[in-house]
Amino acid sequence: MKGNLENKQVAIIGGGPGGLTLARLLQLKGVDVKVYERDLNRDVRVQGATLDLHFESGLKVMGAADLMDAFKANYRPGADKGRIVDEHAKIIYDEHDKESNENFGDEKFRPEIDRGPLRNMLLNSLQPDTVVWDSQFKSMVQIGDKWKLEFKNGNTTTADIVIGADGANSKIRPFITSIKPFYSGVTIIQGNVPNSETAAPNIHQLLKGGKIYVYDGEKFLHVSSKGDGSLDFYVSCKKDEHWVQNSGINFSDKTQVFTWFREEFSKWDTVWFELVENVNLPLLLRPQYCMPLDQTWNTVPNLTILGDAAHPMPPSGEGVNLAMLDSLELSECLTDPGYKDIQTAIATYEKQMLIRAANEARDSLEMTEWMHSEGAVARLVEMFN
Repeated sequence: MKGNLENKQVAIIGGGPGGLTLARLLQLKGVDVKVYERDLNRDVRVQGATLDLHFESGLKVMGAADLMDAFKANYRPGADKGRIVDEHAKIIYDEHDKESNENFGDEKFRPEIDRGPLRNMLLNSLQPDTVVWDSQFKSMVQIGDKWKLEFKNGNTTTADIVIGADGANSKIRPFITSIKPFYSGVTIIQGNVPNSETAAPNIHQLLKGGKIYVYDGEKFLHVSSKGDGSLDFYVSCKKDEHWVQNSGINFSDKTQVFTWFREEFSKWDTVWFELVENVNLPLLLRPQYCMPLDQTWNTVPNLTILGDAAHPMPPSGEGVNLAMLDSLELSECLTDPGYKDIQTAIATYEKQMLIRAANEARDSLEMTEWMHSEGAVARLVEMFN
């Protein structure tokens, strides 16, 4: 049932999990939809760290999108098991020692999947040519009741409805609101080590196919194994908003990266140096921003946003899950014939989305604070228990 989308062309900007999920859900209802993605093709970019899907959001959406069997074929059993480790590589808490009978259908079960396989699974579920690659958004203008979109490759298209799923640096959001995100006080430095078994053997053994969490009151280190034999890590630390530009460090230069890491972690065991000895460069540098918790805007009749485009926030483990839940609720509103028009459907979606995002952002900011404070280890152990 197409509802208010009967005979309408929908354009989704951004081919991440939120955009692809929305396209899948709309196609199940028979809606005409295209996804415009800036990547040159589906294989051009290595996807980031693993993520877990949650019962009330990501897994719920997998069911609604008729993709649960595909998810079960691609998720990584055991990859959700973590170890809390101190800076000297001593294990403080080990989930590998705990018996777990949780499985699909249990509210606490949070199965892990690599981002690459998740993206491929979503892409494979779409009709041929749904995704238009090499389509980096440049601008758009309203012509009558439609939007005319222009991309950096020179191509143009028109759509009745545009949905921004283009991440924290969304180019669609300014067409809806002038509200700017604020800096959270934390910057993340992220890297990937291929073939970790030989490139970082001690860390690989410590990982045991799962995750590592390390806190020292100022910094937080997260390491996760991936199904391709590599490991991803990110360092989260309190820095000035413009630290990346002002640091003078070239994060594409191996010598400078190693010097920075050795100084930043001078009080930690040298085993952690394995992370940068064979890391792929450049490292990813990601200052973390958050939208004001009270943000709101006047609904546009044929334009909206979802996921990080609508509510960027520091990582809390909910990012992809929130984007997928946004996609589900937006698809349901847009295809519900009970709404008198598209603007009313979008307004209903945005109201509940903004409330949910504000609650999660509040939790995320609180988590960011305690993760970089004394007592973080004790609090995490309490959470695990």
